[in-house]
Amino acid sequence: MKIISVSTGRSEIRMIDGRAVPTAIGKSPRLGRVAVSLLGLSGDEQADQSVHGGQSKAIYAYPVDHYPFWQGVRAQARVAAADAVLTHGFMGENLTIEGLVEQHLWIGDRLRLPGCVLTVSEPRQPCYKFNHAMGFPQASKLMAQSGYSGVYLAVLEPGTLCAGDEIKLMPGPREVNLRELFMARMRRRP
Repeated sequence: MKIISVSTGRSEIRMIDGRAVPTAIGKSPRLGRVAVSLLGLSGDEQADQSVHGGQSKAIYAYPVDHYPFWQGVRAQARVAAADAVLTHGFMGENLTIEGLVEQHLWIGDRLRLPGCVLTVSEPRQPCYKFNHAMGFPQASKLMAQSGYSGVYLAVLEPGTLCAGDEIKLMPGPREVNLRELFMARMRRRP
């Protein structure tokens, strides 16, 4: 289990459904070590902190394991070529991770990295901005059906992290599974 890429982004205004909307979903990979504070990564912004950011959602991680699914879906929706590779950070994630997927994570699990400690806080809730970034209006629905939500992380011990850092999973209380929580929340959405 390791970090494949560390990405950050700045808030910008994009036209979505005919409205000027602030968003920071566009993330770009960073080189070298990146500082981690209680509120997230240095150089990263969240446009709407009512749904992203803050201490409980300081960092968003997404498994690279799901990238082939989204590449195929985008090709089927005819918004990208079948061989179009998604760049790390495309899902809006700060950390593109390998070997750690939602069904193996539980609320309260800790991720010990060489330079900091993070904890699993909750799954991502997809929204219309995700649909826009993916290029088709059913993207949120597909995230809900697949369970490929990614994970929000709180920072327990600030420090630094970088691509290539090994992740050591330290089990929490194992009471609430991340994927099961996500699927339950998605069933309750109108």
